[in-house]
Amino acid sequence: MPPPERVPAPGVSPGTPIEELLTRGELTVRGRIAEASNAVLLCTVTHEGARVDCVYKPVKGERPLWDFPDGNLAQRERAAYLVSEATGWGLVPTTVLRDGPYGEGMVQHWIDAGESPEASLLALVDGEEAGEGWKPVAFAEVGEGRTALLVHADDPRLRRLAVLDAVINNGDRKGGHLLPAPDGRLYGIDHGVTFHTDDKLRTLLWGWAGEPLTEEARAVLDSLEAQLAPEGPLATRLAELITPVELAAVRARVALLLRTGRHPQPSGEWPAIPWPPV
Repeated sequence: MPPPERVPAPGVSPGTPIEELLTRGELTVRGRIAEASNAVLLCTVTHEGARVDCVYKPVKGERPLWDFPDGNLAQRERAAYLVSEATGWGLVPTTVLRDGPYGEGMVQHWIDAGESPEASLLALVDGEEAGEGWKPVAFAEVGEGRTALLVHADDPRLRRLAVLDAVINNGDRKGGHLLPAPDGRLYGIDHGVTFHTDDKLRTLLWGWAGEPLTEEARAVLDSLEAQLAPEGPLATRLAELITPVELAAVRARVALLLRTGRHPQPSGEWPAIPWPPV
């Protein structure tokens, strides 16, 4: 199955160079997203008559992480976007690096989610069966001594995102990082803790763990492997954002996925589900 047809990003007219708009446009800060652990600023960017909302995460506002000593989270967000674009799936909103009112940082196109992910993609159900159209993840305590089964939708968009997360080694795929757009597309956001050399995959999307990859996913991974070859187009761009050993680890993860032909399973050496999960 070929990758889905790419369509203009939500809120941007066809033909608008969204990456140029985010990179070169005038950035105006409108407010701060208070619940974020790092500085996340809601902004508007305007350029040559075009205007979109975006998120700006200045590097100065990042909290240092002991296990990510190299580079910064903004570079990893940009790298995740580049890998997403290389798949052809378009799962990450357009993300650039640029200077802003508070210095260098990541700027990402703001996606207005049509609904909360819990409405159609995630659920807690009683009993031990996920039910038709759902994939089981784990049992969760819901208070008063009760447990419920955490499930996610058996949705091809989520399945593509699970493959992307395995490639970039996403350590924080929470439910709140899933954005279903009104046009039917699904986006994933918050990719600062990615590309570690150790297996740090933490996600709510374990429903396909151990299952065979789809034909579509294998074709995409074949393409990624070629693009990640030394001097390959994706490898060249990622080399500016992550370390050589991290880039080698990306190649190794893609090769492992192709060799096994299956979705990864929790390693047991790292918490498999992020906290809080949503």
